[in-house]
Amino acid sequence: MSEETSIAAYWSDGLNEAGLADWARRLRARLPAKEVSLGLVFLSPKFFPDAEQVLEILRLHAQIPLLVGCSGGGLVANSEEIESAGGLVLALYSLPGAKLKGVRFTQEQVDSAEGEDYWPVETGIAKSNVNGWLAFVNPFNVDGERWLRSWNHNYSGIPVYGGLASGNFPEPAAQVYLDGQVFEEGGVAIAVGGEVTLAGVISQGCTPIGEAWTLTRVEQNLIRNIANRPAYAVLSETVQNLPPEEQRKAQGNLHIGLVVNEYLDEFHRGDFLVRNLLGGDPNSGVLAVGALPRMGQTIQFQRRDAAAASEDLNELLAREKARLDGTEIYGGCLFCCNGRGKNLFGRPSHDSELVQAHFGPTGIAGFFCNGEIGPIGDKNFLHGFTASLALFIKK
Repeated sequence: MSEETSIAAYWSDGLNEAGLADWARRLRARLPAKEVSLGLVFLSPKFFPDAEQVLEILRLHAQIPLLVGCSGGGLVANSEEIESAGGLVLALYSLPGAKLKGVRFTQEQVDSAEGEDYWPVETGIAKSNVNGWLAFVNPFNVDGERWLRSWNHNYSGIPVYGGLASGNFPEPAAQVYLDGQVFEEGGVAIAVGGEVTLAGVISQGCTPIGEAWTLTRVEQNLIRNIANRPAYAVLSETVQNLPPEEQRKAQGNLHIGLVVNEYLDEFHRGDFLVRNLLGGDPNSGVLAVGALPRMGQTIQFQRRDAAAASEDLNELLAREKARLDGTEIYGGCLFCCNGRGKNLFGRPSHDSELVQAHFGPTGIAGFFCNGEIGPIGDKNFLHGFTASLALFIKK
């Protein structure tokens, strides 16, 4: 890994044209011998009225051939998380041999997305020509779940990382950016192909508790039986079997993990799609969950809190670093849930500092999201309370 293949920085001032232009030139000069392949930009809502002008300044003075991004109420630059940010983050990446293309999509396209080849035709990008995607979506006017289902169908097995844009509250306003254009609706995506691909970590902030079980009776989002027993009884027994301190931590913090790939010999952290436990009825024995589980699916209950989230991210980062040992890493991007940061950990920059501890020093840019995008197994999902890390690596 080389510091010279990516660089990210935070601009804290407003629209000071001369200052911003000089800052962009100086940032570009920090990669003197490298050709910039991609720029990622994340703007705080403060820049909404001037976003088009800001993008043009950055593109021109940092010499960026492809500039993509979105708005974020909080921003990430290297090892720093700037919550309630008033500035912008720009990252420049040199990706040797990469073939990159930026595309935009709308809710109208999502509504029409049917068939095996809908998105390849719309984007002009065949499945065989893309190794991974980065995507930024306006959640206020795009059905992200529906978009991702059709995207998964057309680009099956290809990872998608990114997040749902955040912005002004309580007004439902966000922006997405593609080169010099500002869009108040829709989403943008970057196809990463050629000699570069994406690797990453999806940390859902949970630690497994108890043992893995098989669902034996399910109706829609209602789990009636687990291992031929009332589901509520299995959950209650799982919690009661925990040590007293673990029981205390589990109160109000319980979730369910659904195995995505049943063909694994063993199930470990990172193999489960974590979803909310919406409620339970001790009389009927039913659990309601924020998903549509299927009969025969393997599940394991999960605990989510600051300690579990820290443990989960640290273990998954260590595992991915070991897996990528000897692979050239060109930089990355980090997308954190709005519910993480100081709200969860009691201090700033928890996630970004851990990422740099394992993979740094390297250029990392990102933002705090209204929902995070990333793969579990070979399928992509929308997540909550998650840190989604994408790394550009040599294929």
